Parts: sequence; structure tokens; C-alpha cells
Amino acid sequence: MDLAVIGSGYVGLVAGACLADAGNHVVCVDVSVEKIDLLNQGGVPIYEPGLEGLIARNRSKSRLSFTTNLKQALDSSEVVFIAVGTPEDEDGSADLSHVLAVAEQIAEQASEAKLVVTKSTVPVGTADKIRAKLAEHSDLEHRVASNPEFLKEGAAIADFQKPDRIIIGCDDATSQAQLERLYAPFNRRERRVVSMSVRSAELTKYAANAMLATRISFMNELANLCDDLGADITDVRYGMGSDRRIGPHFLFPGCGYGGSCFPKDVKALASTARERGQPLEVVEAVERVNAEQRTILVRKAVDALGADLSGKHFALWGLAFKANTDDLREAPSLYTVAELTRRGATVTAHDPVAIPATKALGLPGLSFAEDMYDALEGCDALLICTDWNDYRSPSLARVQTALKGDWVFDGRNLLNPDEVRSAGLRYSGIGRGR
Repeated sequence: MDLAVIGSGYVGLVAGACLADAGNHVVCVDVSVEKIDLLNQGGVPIYEPGLEGLIARNRSKSRLSFTTNLKQALDSSEVVFIAVGTPEDEDGSADLSHVLAVAEQIAEQASEAKLVVTKSTVPVGTADKIRAKLAEHSDLEHRVASNPEFLKEGAAIADFQKPDRIIIGCDDATSQAQLERLYAPFNRRERRVVSMSVRSAELTKYAANAMLATRISFMNELANLCDDLGADITDVRYGMGSDRRIGPHFLFPGCGYGGSCFPKDVKALASTARERGQPLEVVEAVERVNAEQRTILVRKAVDALGADLSGKHFALWGLAFKANTDDLREAPSLYTVAELTRRGATVTAHDPVAIPATKALGLPGLSFAEDMYDALEGCDALLICTDWNDYRSPSLARVQTALKGDWVFDGRNLLNPDEVRSAGLRYSGIGRGR
């Protein structure tokens, strides 16, 4: 099948490369000349394990190409995916200006009717707005469908190629048949397509992310209670997760969630509900809890070292919002750094891949170390913000020797508290008791 993917960001690149790897001919389009030039030279503008090789393989087979020429991409495609950003607006709602601008451009430049599919995360009713925009600027009978993505950063290729489910939202049989044919290669072992109306598909994406974020915020609140009660959230988590009605997934407490999806989607769903006069009280609380949790490590440091952090120097392990990505969007580490430096402290950070992206932010009071142990030299405490494998089994003897102080604040519960204490350090995790 001949496809165009408009938007060569995280979703567009992964979707385009994986669809090309299934034998389709895919043209990825972006307005950024710099990004397209990089892709055509063999580079990749984001870090995602396996993506660079997947793109290279399909470019070599002439199944995947990149261009800034939308007209050219439309002329060679029968299905057009919209995968541009939907950033958070000032009121928390999703900003659809990029999506609707693309719809207008499709209407003005397409010479034949297309199936236009939203891959971007969009609120309920967006397909109707796209239809209206297409009709306003074209006499062609374009069709509109929804096909939301469910990709975990760091495991996106596996998620696309071996999905839990493929949501197809269509309001006509022709579009449904076309998308089911496109996704047939991903259903060889068992049928994973779930077909529904467009509006239901649009809501499903937000509902799924809100549920996962709810589990995280619930566990974070429970972990904070464990600290006061002297209980260990790890034991509580195992006890809860053994109930098959609950399961073990997304029960890990920490220093808050971040990334491109959960923070934005939780706010957008809450905004949609408020607009309809049906506020989602649980979802609103999820966002409030997370906003508070993002500075939990600073509060623990203040409890241990005092409110005045002037002259204190902290080592921070992990900048990306999660492991296996360089994505800094809404990363808890950035909130931690901002609060520490606001209180007069300085920070030296290490991350396996996210240092270049963080340097570009130009954050005051923040320096970097290429080696995780070098970041510790002369520091009053260590804070762990990201669950990289690099940090799961460190040499605690080296940590103890390099630190000037003796505190380890483990924002992802990666370390064994007893082992840390046996190394002559003091330990504070999330819900591990006092």
C-alpha cells in the first residue's frame, strides 16, 4: 500500500518505519528542512532503540523516503496519516492548530480523494473538524478515520510490530476494510484489531493513558503514606499485584511521571470533560498528585539537610523522563533541578543519552559529567531520577568514596536499602519506610 505520514517526529518516524518494514511504500513529510536533510543523510533526530537501523534498512529497499514536498507525497499515496504534534494549550486542552493546518493543506494539494487518518493524539470531535476543513477547501470526497498510537518510548518498535491492540476508528465500511488490510501483517498470530467509531477511538487513547497515569499517582500517594507509617511500598506492591484483578503493571512508585503523553493527555482529557460539564474528579486529582510528586526528592533532601541548600552540591543520575530515551518533556529531573537551584544549590548530572538535549536547555546551576561516578565527586548527596539499567547495580563503595556527604535519595527505588546502608551511606527511597 502507498502511504504518506505527515509529521516526522516520534510517532511519525516510528509508524512510517514500521509500516515500511511490513512491505508498504511510505513517504514521511515534515516542514523542517533540517530534519528531512538529517534523515536523508542517514541520521535520526530522536533516540529510540532500533529505529536508526530500521530506517536504514527500509531506505535501502526504497520503501521509505523523506521529503518536505507535501504535494509529491500526496500524489503517490492512497492513505495519509496525520502525525503532527498536539501540544498543550494554555488551558490544558490540546492545541489542534497543526492538525487542522495539515488538513487544509491536504485539501488544497490533493488531486484525488484520500483516506485521512489521525495518528496524533486528539480529543473527541477532532475528526469532525478535519472533515469540515477538508470540505471547506476541496470538492473531493475525502474520508477520515482515527488510528491512535500506543507506543512506549524505549520500546516503540516492539509495541508497533507486536501490539497489544490496534484501534481503528471508522464511520464507513470502506475505510475500515482499507485499514484492516493495512494492518493484516500485524495480526498473523492472533487478531489484534479492535474496530469502533471514530469518536470512540479518539477517546480510547486518552482513557488508556489516564488509567495508567492514575495507577502511578495512586502508588505515589500510597508510597508517601508508607514513609509515614514505616511500611515498605515494594512489599505492598507485590501484595497488590498478585491479585489478578489488579495485576503488576504500572504499580511502581517514583518521583512522578513525565514524557510527551501522560502529562499532556491527562490535562487534555480533563479539559474536554470540563467543557462538557462532566468534570472527571479522579483524573483532575491524578494531575495534582503528579505535580506535587515531581519535587519529592527535593523535599526529602530538605528534610535531611535543612531548608537552606545554599552552597550544597548534588549529583543527579538520570535526566530523561524514563530509560531508553532522550526525551526531556515534563521530565521529573528538570523539576528537581529547578527547585534545587532555586534554593541555592548546584547540580552535576549524568545520563547515558540525554546530556546533549539537556545542555541545549541552558539551565543555570547545572553541570554535566560523562561518567556516572565522576558526577559524585564532592557532592553532598546523590539523587536518582531515571530508571536506567546503568544505575541499578552501582559500586556502592565508589559512591561512598566519591560523595562528600552520605545521602542517597532514590527516586526510582532501584537500590537495595540494606546494601546502601551497609556501604556506609544513608538511604531514602519512595515509600521504603524511614
